[in-house]
Parts: sequence; C-alpha cells; structure tokens
Amino acid sequence: MTTLTVQNLKCGGCANTITKAIQGIDGVTDVSVDKDLSTVTFKTESDAIIDQVKTKLAHLGYPEEHADNTILHKAVSFISCATGRLTE
Repeated sequence: MTTLTVQNLKCGGCANTITKAIQGIDGVTDVSVDKDLSTVTFKTESDAIIDQVKTKLAHLGYPEEHADNTILHKAVSFISCATGRLTE
C-alpha cells in the first residue's frame, strides 16, 4: 500500500473527486481517502503509477504535502471539491 499526504483536502466532496480520479488509473486498486488526515491510500505494483497518481492529484488541486501549493492548485481544488459534492 502507498499512502500520500496531500494539501487542500477539505471535505467529502474532495475525497469523492480524488477517489473517482485515482480509481480510473490502470494499475491502481483499493483507493481510500481520509479527509481528517489528508491522506490518499492505494495499492499498485509500479513506481511509475505512483508518479502518475501524484501528477493526477496535483492536476486536481491536491499536491503532495511538501510540494508547491500555488493559487492555481487552491482554485482547482475548490472546483474539484464542488464537483465531488455534486456527485456524492
């Protein structure tokens, strides 16, 4: 299992968006998101897929804990959050 700590994870809407997006990556299984700890946990056998997940998370507005958290990331996470709430 791989666990990543991310920024901008605020609510169930965020968690829903992240879960759907990460589950859509080939080679990723058992996705879980803990909004209280700001973590994303998943299973994969490939370091390349872990990098894909990190890139996808940043694209959605949820960069890793110590990565740059730009105003663009924050704005995109707000949109991702709202979208996730609509599909809960």
